[in-house]
Amino acid sequence: MFAPRTKHFVRGANNDYPPMSDPAASTSDLDAVPRERWPRHIAVIMDGNGRWAERQGLPRIEGHRRGVTSVRAVTEECSRLNIEQLTLYCLSSENWKRPALELEFLMHLLEQYMIEERSTIMDNNIRVAVIGRRDDIPEGVLREMDKTIELSAANTGTRLCLAINYGGRAELVDAVQRIATAVQSGQLNVEKIDEQLISNYMYTAGMRDPDLLIRTAGEMRISNFLLWQISYAEIWVTDRCWPEFREPELHQAIVEYAGRDRRFGGLSGPA
Repeated sequence: MFAPRTKHFVRGANNDYPPMSDPAASTSDLDAVPRERWPRHIAVIMDGNGRWAERQGLPRIEGHRRGVTSVRAVTEECSRLNIEQLTLYCLSSENWKRPALELEFLMHLLEQYMIEERSTIMDNNIRVAVIGRRDDIPEGVLREMDKTIELSAANTGTRLCLAINYGGRAELVDAVQRIATAVQSGQLNVEKIDEQLISNYMYTAGMRDPDLLIRTAGEMRISNFLLWQISYAEIWVTDRCWPEFREPELHQAIVEYAGRDRRFGGLSGPA
């Protein structure tokens, strides 16, 4: 019924910013989808900030700055739609290989976001969580991050989970080490280890697995993101770079997700 990948535009020779989809049409399409068909947890690999900036003749860091606008727009829309959880891949553990100036700017943006978005987070009843290793994150960023998490802890709306210095393999290593320590100390019987127990030792313990994984910038890979959790997630890829992603693209992803036949290894019809 729906194609797993969609092309929204053809970029002209002058590399102008492409026109957005019609928000009214997007909302109308979404309104036609029964609520029970909507994803409860949406995860996003926010890719293409640097490429977008280069196409506009701008420094790569400007793409990251513009990407924050997309974060705000998508987060507020998920809150408005009462999506249970939105998980954003902000910084992978592999991103530390990037130039020092770019990393410094990313840390500045993250700290700035945690401060400047607090009023929006509180006004929208959003609860913030962070997954990933705290190593190498500057103290100032950690301080503002922890403050935002604490301030929003009692909120009951959409959970905004930010994956920062995150890697799926690192998460699995940390979980295995914690389980091994519990077994070695006698706190855990090895026969009790099953999928649910392993999930309880992941960074995402207590969170629902993603129903829908969105990737921007047209790349067809998952980049070490939520390897354990996305086993049965539906994947939707758009050629739009993250700074171009707004509410209409989010709506389209939800509509196309709703048209998928999620069988979880079973059959959709009679055997």
